Amino acid sequence: MLNEINKDAQERMNKCISALKSQLGKIRTGRAHPSLLDSITVSYYGADTPLNQVANVVAEDARTLALTVFDKSATQAVEKAIMQSDLGLNPMSAGTVIRIPMPALTEERRKDFIKVVRAEAEQSRVAIRNIRRDANSDIKELVKEKEIGEDEGHSAEEGIQKLTDEFVGKIDQLLADKEKELMEI
Repeated sequence: MLNEINKDAQERMNKCISALKSQLGKIRTGRAHPSLLDSITVSYYGADTPLNQVANVVAEDARTLALTVFDKSATQAVEKAIMQSDLGLNPMSAGTVIRIPMPALTEERRKDFIKVVRAEAEQSRVAIRNIRRDANSDIKELVKEKEIGEDEGHSAEEGIQKLTDEFVGKIDQLLADKEKELMEI
């Protein structure tokens, strides 16, 4: 029973770390990376379709993304979707190839991004602590129902706390790496 609680907590914490990595990946650092456009959907034949299903996205160089649209008739819809996104990008079309230059980051914009990154990291820490709280309440419930002893319950709570500390450390490392990446460009 305790192993199930521990395993469930660890799985949920891993999902939390994966979600944070995904969120941090969307915050651009001035470098062109195809994953920057993952959140964009294009109105394609009346359906909202992910951009990567309508076009091939590649990094041409450090500051330019190139999209090759599969269906020439969707080129304008792709351009419009990129312009309407909150990424602040300005695509330039040349036939079926759309080039997106990445504007250089100003110091002020970098600081704004760091605030966003810190907020994301804090949300992840809160989620990890909520998972700890849920696991500890499950353990306390087992102790209350006399399914496990108090000593066993206490050591299980300590194990959950160690797991929590480990995952909070991973979040802090991801945050430090992203801040460094944002400031060094």
